[in-house]
Amino acid sequence: MSLFKARDWWSTVLGEKEEFDQGCLCLADVDNTGNGQDKVIVGSFMGYLRIFNPHPVKTGDRAQAEDLLLEVHLRDPILQVEVGKFVSGTEMLHLAVLHSRKLCVYSVSGSLGNVEHGTQYQIKLMYEHNLQRTACNMTCGSFGGVKGRDLICIQSMDGMLMVFEQESYAFGRFLPGSLLPGPLAYSSRTDSFITVSSCRQVESYKYQVLAFATDADKRQETEQQKLGSGKRLVVDWTLNIGEQALDICIVSFNQSASSVFVLGERNFFCLKDNGQIRFMKKLDCSPSCFLPYCSVSEGTINTLIGNHNNMLHVYQDVTLKWATQLPHIPVAVRVGCLHDLKGVIVTLSDDGHLQCSYLGTDPSLFQAPKVESRELNYDELDVELKELQKIIKDVNKSQGVWPMTEREDDLKVSAMVSPNFDSVSQSTDVEVGADLVPSVTVKVTLQNRVTLQKIRLSVYVQPPLVLTCDQFTFEFMTPEMTRTVGFSVYLKGSYLPPELEGNAVVSYSRPTDRNPEGIPRVSQCKFRLPLKLICLPGQPSKTASHKLTIDTNKSPVSLLSLFPGFANQSEDDQVNVMGFRFLGGSRVTLLASKTSQRYRIQSEQFEDLWLITNELIIRLQEYFEKQGIKDFACSFSGSMPLQEYFELIDHHFELRINGEKLEELLSERAVQFRAIQRRLLTRFKDKTPAPLQHLDTLLDGTYKQLFKKDHECQSNWSSFL
Repeated sequence: MSLFKARDWWSTVLGEKEEFDQGCLCLADVDNTGNGQDKVIVGSFMGYLRIFNPHPVKTGDRAQAEDLLLEVHLRDPILQVEVGKFVSGTEMLHLAVLHSRKLCVYSVSGSLGNVEHGTQYQIKLMYEHNLQRTACNMTCGSFGGVKGRDLICIQSMDGMLMVFEQESYAFGRFLPGSLLPGPLAYSSRTDSFITVSSCRQVESYKYQVLAFATDADKRQETEQQKLGSGKRLVVDWTLNIGEQALDICIVSFNQSASSVFVLGERNFFCLKDNGQIRFMKKLDCSPSCFLPYCSVSEGTINTLIGNHNNMLHVYQDVTLKWATQLPHIPVAVRVGCLHDLKGVIVTLSDDGHLQCSYLGTDPSLFQAPKVESRELNYDELDVELKELQKIIKDVNKSQGVWPMTEREDDLKVSAMVSPNFDSVSQSTDVEVGADLVPSVTVKVTLQNRVTLQKIRLSVYVQPPLVLTCDQFTFEFMTPEMTRTVGFSVYLKGSYLPPELEGNAVVSYSRPTDRNPEGIPRVSQCKFRLPLKLICLPGQPSKTASHKLTIDTNKSPVSLLSLFPGFANQSEDDQVNVMGFRFLGGSRVTLLASKTSQRYRIQSEQFEDLWLITNELIIRLQEYFEKQGIKDFACSFSGSMPLQEYFELIDHHFELRINGEKLEELLSERAVQFRAIQRRLLTRFKDKTPAPLQHLDTLLDGTYKQLFKKDHECQSNWSSFL
């Protein structure tokens, strides 16, 4: 066991295909228990808010059901979560959640439940502010030296600072010369806001200067947010650091001085509160997050710095004191007290790996006990054995007295996709040109072992795929009962879905002796729709604007074996060129090399490459699994198509539709594009060959974020594509 490895105390994986960034993690006693124990609060760009109270039975346990205190879907992407005294008239802690166009403040509380789950937690909305500008990040503190409450300052994507005095909007000020927003922090000692501008310089603005830079003309609250009128702001001090900043943190471990810590792309800076450099450290690896967390000796500060080599470094000022390995790349790191264990390091990755760990090694305190030397009394052992056998027989006879062990197969859910199209297509009101749109039937079967109540089946597919029916309800199911429902799926729209995978989710209640109303449960299964539902055989093309080459470690496979029904069978049963035409007109060509282990996908449009690439990888994996080959692997050795990716995003933002719809669309997607661009530039800036999973992330993210639009915008798909 390595000495330089983080000791996994507790860990879990959040959701599926969710994304997180540095503002999505917070540690605090958010439910105001007063026992000094922190809770772990996590928000995601998919809009899920989760609160955990980790308490593993033994070190290294994964999360149990009771560790998750609360999970709620807030629909809008969550950019940042903070805990503070945000409600007037009380000094209780409340939770502030920042969305792209809204700030919400909640109270978190628990009530003793009447089921085996124990205490039930819920959140209550105390107030919310609808923002007139798209938010980027926020900071909180006792602005202006107020006592017993915290104020919130939100920075918009166009560089405006909006200050909220709890339930009231105070004022908004534009930062001079702002182009792109940077990290934002508040210094209580100097009563200043500190940020890093797009000019790569640290800037400090006094709160009083912001507050008094106002016109005599008082506008309404919403108008003031929108225009941000006021006198020209004067910066308190600036310092050019020569690089972009990832994060800012301000710490003060004594009353005499505070330090401003700035994490750059290659350097780590510590400044005095007047802007003078106290020290700086050039980092060997590209950092991903940091946290100054304590002072162990006079005049020094310890700092945690995570990097893209899965390492977590501990610095005392500029001296490296410890280096430890993590199982993921952290984008956020916090330190807190969990379950009476102080100094727990909590890290979060961009794909949802949440881990609580500590440093050092586990001491071995076990000592073998001394063996007592005594003679055995065989008569007493025979008597004890007979008593135990009698107890076992009594238990076997009294069936039903002991509680039945809960099993995972209370309800089995299975889905079957018909191999043939419906004889009469169920597609109605479709928008895919002159093509005949087929539909396919999917049957979902429910098999229950025990009595269940309030069964509800919900089926989900990716738009523009639609279902003839997506909700089914069963009030009661007796034991050993089978229910089967059917529905049809078809394409409705002239663009492509991001994937062909569907999901059937069943929620139900399982009655118990303690709770006749039933304990809520969820079961689900996934199914794959056929490619021919959205695609027809097409004429291959030898020329294309966009090409992608996939390398494998096995001999090439005939495309006829991988895609039956999309080509005419030749005499030698080998097909190495195949064309696909999506419903609506887009065309893709797939080529398999005859001499090397490569496959090429090409198309006239960059976004059309994803679906066939994904299908090719899945079908190759299934093909070799049937052959009993377990070491099959794909890779991508070319340069990442970042130029095409960013051009596609630029073209998307140049579209002009109805003003209100465009504003709504930009506000919902702006932060997601920013996070994707940041991670891609960091991950691939060395231009080394990347594994195929990174290419999957690129294409999948491109397609989902750009072309999965809201329902009311579907009439404009022709202009989008």
